[in-house]
Amino acid sequence: MEFFSYIRSLFLLSLPLIGGHVAQVLIGVGDTLIVGRYSTEALAALVLGTTIFFIIFIFGAGFSFAAMALISTANTEGDNIKIRRITRMALWLSLAFGCIFSPFFIFSERLLLFLGQDFNLAVLASDYLIFSGIAMFPALSSSVLRCYLAGMEYVKVTFYISVIAVLLNILINYLLVFGMFGFPELGIIGAGIATVLVNLFMFISFLIYAKTKLTHHNLFVRFWRPDRGVIGLVLKMGSAIGITSLAEAGLFSASSIMIGWLGQIELAAHGIALQLASITFMLHLGLSDAATIRVSSALGKADKHKIINECWASLVISLGLSFLAILIFLGFPKLLISTFLNSEEINSNLIIEMGISLLALAALFQLVDGGQALAIHLLRGIHDTTIPMYIAVISYWIIGLPCGYVLSFHYNFGAQGIWIGLVLGLGFACLFLLLRLIKNLRDLS
Repeated sequence: MEFFSYIRSLFLLSLPLIGGHVAQVLIGVGDTLIVGRYSTEALAALVLGTTIFFIIFIFGAGFSFAAMALISTANTEGDNIKIRRITRMALWLSLAFGCIFSPFFIFSERLLLFLGQDFNLAVLASDYLIFSGIAMFPALSSSVLRCYLAGMEYVKVTFYISVIAVLLNILINYLLVFGMFGFPELGIIGAGIATVLVNLFMFISFLIYAKTKLTHHNLFVRFWRPDRGVIGLVLKMGSAIGITSLAEAGLFSASSIMIGWLGQIELAAHGIALQLASITFMLHLGLSDAATIRVSSALGKADKHKIINECWASLVISLGLSFLAILIFLGFPKLLISTFLNSEEINSNLIIEMGISLLALAALFQLVDGGQALAIHLLRGIHDTTIPMYIAVISYWIIGLPCGYVLSFHYNFGAQGIWIGLVLGLGFACLFLLLRLIKNLRDLS
């Protein structure tokens, strides 16, 4: 019965976190829906701009995720001063990161032209990216405060604020992109302004809640004062987490580029299958965040028994979520894929046929992708991030991507070959990260 209580408690904690991740995805969906109705050219520029924004953001968000694990441990230890210092230094590093990468946004038009993009597309994307560069500061800062609250298991408020942000994003996009109710028609620039305002709203909301609910932490007392010991720890862990996240995001971006070389039908089928896999991945991501919080908390108590039980509970839930996704993907592939298509589209049947084969691989994908994500987060919970970073980079870029390329272009497996490469890369990561986790659990005293 004790073990089932771990499963129940962890699952309940993960639900608001899953909801928060889904809400973040829906913000992007809202941008796409509004701008897509404005013009095809603006939509293409938005896809390009949001891809660049996300890659930079996910790298910088590593400091937030490091803070979540460290804060959870410090909270269990009852060390409020350490919580304040970790949060403050994570904000410092996030703001510094934003400053360092701001030239990528300011000079994005030249960068996109250098990368061979169409001139009109580069101009439109840069219009969006200039505002996204401004949004990077509140986006990273709100990420730190979200992880600060999550580290102490204040997860419901993060979910509620994220849901409001989804609705606010749709409203602001509608008003500014199309110029409704007296607002100027700004097109993709309106989407960029919406990105700034929505992220600013989330930052201010998290800040107000933290200041009123957790006054004893005094987060911004002597904010200017550095803490060399803590900043070094957050920098080390955050950089490793950021590089790991960047490597994984880059793996899927590179895979999409390679599938684009095969043709439009393959790319369309890949995009649909990947979108479906991304939705189910949000379940694993929310669960993994909850597992990080609980394992870090148990680490603060030096309770090896609890750490091991939390790990087993999260693995059981992850397997359950994976098998549920596998049943859905294998049971209703045609229905799932056709949902994304216009039945009158001349190539719809070809896309569905290709998509069904990719969705079968996506079913296998569930076990290894969910497993490697959970293993990384469990290791993060016991503050082990450097070796997992090396394992992830090698698995994704030395094993997964090259295998996919060889299978696709040398053995004529097509898009399926690239997906097999993804499964192999993520499978290797899952295996060796779990072995690393087992070793660390044995070494705990």
